[in-house]
Amino acid sequence: MVDLDSVYPLPPDRAEDAVTVLCDAFHDYPVMRYVIGDAAGDYDAHLRELIGFFVAARVLRNEPMIAIFDNAKAVAVAIMTPPGQREAAAEITERRERVWHMLGDEARARYDNLGATWQRVGVTEPNLHLNMIGVLHSYAGAGLGRRLLERVHEMSEADPASTGVSLTTEDAGNVALYRYFGYEIVGREHATDTLETWGFFRRNRS
Repeated sequence: MVDLDSVYPLPPDRAEDAVTVLCDAFHDYPVMRYVIGDAAGDYDAHLRELIGFFVAARVLRNEPMIAIFDNAKAVAVAIMTPPGQREAAAEITERRERVWHMLGDEARARYDNLGATWQRVGVTEPNLHLNMIGVLHSYAGAGLGRRLLERVHEMSEADPASTGVSLTTEDAGNVALYRYFGYEIVGREHATDTLETWGFFRRNRS
């Protein structure tokens, strides 16, 4: 049975668990479909490579990952970037180049366009940035996303360098959800004619 009250740090040697959960949760997410594009039968492999890079960057920078487990199986995951500049390891550059070699120059250009959009809707003051949060589809509706989000808020509150939590979403259905959890819209832009992104910030309560 899933213990809804138990959120644990996800150790680096369990990083592939995070990749598996996030690939399931973000399989049809607008960002992934936009960046990867028409990959035909290679979509799942490209998705795993892309999300694998996102997770690897957190591991190589020693940034926090948290998870909820059903016995030994990770079923919900969040990965974050805390405030403060961290030196990029050489392995991150190597992994990034491997990703774009696989996905191609057009995918890289689309991702760079999104990155510029995220910068424009971002928060300038020091904050804990929630990169990705996801729950396996087979565990949807059990309140696991809420519990992860609450833990992220607790982590920001406990960090004297953080003024709050920031995140972005490209799913209009998430806008009301994040506002319910105390987030305010700090930016909204179209990355393309059909892809819109919202920037959110939830200031620490303490």
